Amino acid sequence: MSRFGARPETPKQLFDEAWREMAGRVGKPWNGKVDEAWIGTVGFGGHQPGNSSALFLQGTPSLGAPAHRVENACASSGFAIRDAFLAIRSGTVDVALAAGVESMTPFSKAHRGYWLGVSGDTEVERAAGLTFPGVYALMARAHMQEFGTTREHLAAVAVKNHANGANNPHAQFQKPTTLEKALAAPLVADPLGLFDCCSTTDGAAALLLVGEDRVPEFTDHPIWLTGSGAATDSLALHDRAELTGMPATRKAAAAALGMASRSIRDMGAVEVHDCFTIAEIMASEDLGLFAKGKGGFAAAEGKTGLVASIPINPSGGLKAKGHPLGASGAGQAVEVFEQLRGLAGGRQVKDVRRMLTHNVGGSGATCAVHVWEADA
Repeated sequence: MSRFGARPETPKQLFDEAWREMAGRVGKPWNGKVDEAWIGTVGFGGHQPGNSSALFLQGTPSLGAPAHRVENACASSGFAIRDAFLAIRSGTVDVALAAGVESMTPFSKAHRGYWLGVSGDTEVERAAGLTFPGVYALMARAHMQEFGTTREHLAAVAVKNHANGANNPHAQFQKPTTLEKALAAPLVADPLGLFDCCSTTDGAAALLLVGEDRVPEFTDHPIWLTGSGAATDSLALHDRAELTGMPATRKAAAAALGMASRSIRDMGAVEVHDCFTIAEIMASEDLGLFAKGKGGFAAAEGKTGLVASIPINPSGGLKAKGHPLGASGAGQAVEVFEQLRGLAGGRQVKDVRRMLTHNVGGSGATCAVHVWEADA
């Protein structure tokens, strides 16, 4: 994984940084070749060439392998992981690359706002002036009205994630904050303040996925991907049955946990898609960690921190680690690798053996969930 943040490098250079770290972590000698590659990217602002998947493999030993660009809004690399996983399960691929890349900061604020809006309904909601923060602000306000969630609850998520991000050398923001500072920050879209919103981020992340029979060639300490699930929902909020949760999360999680023959209570930690603080609260409820309407209260009570029974976003989440759209899902998986290998340093979750990743596209119209396990 590259360092996330405001980076001057090109998308190709960011990918190369992630590739080098990935290759350096393979436990045994590897020739650098994969059978096929899936690379998630929104192609922010339309600046990446249409054949960007070939560009990213250029200069690697895998040039020549079939390569796919996967675009599914912010869930692009989560779906790239799923595509690679399913290809391996089908028996057509033994060694696969699943990656994600995004470069956002070279563009103006107006340009970024336009392209982030593409992840939502463009025919009605964006035409009426609804921004990406505005979409989640509507969800937050509905959650507040129905369940009594408060701005203090939202701010508690930000404080916890910034504390975790302070111990993540890959994170965009490596500095803790306070509840008072988060609550005093300027409003972006009422009730969401500056600390409730993800940042503009550049970065890349890459994973090497290998079929079970080939694992001994690469490592003696594998991390197993045991469950994968995905789902979709209406793109427009006005077509959804509810605003206080995401049915796609519930469907994708049920499929992934069912494939792995696990329950959410079997997880030692989870990485969820917290593009806004309300998104983490809703995810914690949709995944079944807390009852409906209780996620905000749980965050404020410290039930999601590193010493909780099931910590949420030990990486710092999208909120502190950063959210380079197409790379975020793969970045979550890198955190899983570090946690399950015991490499997470000051953010290490104690005795963690299983984790779940939850990667959402846009306002929840797409979702990919994966279950990961270390050897007993």
